[in-house]
Amino acid sequence: QVQLVESGGGLVQAGGSLRLSCAASGGTFSTYAMGWFRQGPGKERECVAAISRSGGRAYYTDSRFTISRDNAKNTVYLQMNSLKLEDTAVYYCAAARAAISVVVTDLDPYDYWGQGTQVTVSS
Repeated sequence: QVQLVESGGGLVQAGGSLRLSCAASGGTFSTYAMGWFRQGPGKERECVAAISRSGGRAYYTDSRFTISRDNAKNTVYLQMNSLKLEDTAVYYCAAARAAISVVVTDLDPYDYWGQGTQVTVSS
């Protein structure tokens, strides 16, 4: 069983930056592809970034976001720059069993989810 704990959310002005972290425990971190998802008010949960097990491949929905991972620290990060009001959402990290070079962008394959961290962008 993998436990995921997100941190780094908060209130930020439009145009600002935040870096989210997700610390994993209870499993072998390097055997999981990781993803960041968000769910805004009244919206469905969506993938904003995903990364393969080794970190060699990544996917982004927006060039303002950068995903990275440190397998030695069992942590995945999401750097968010030039934040907009519409980025306001609860951000979740998730872990999926996958082949080493696979990036997982759909929700269904993800086996484990964190509790989420709120990001609020103000004008």
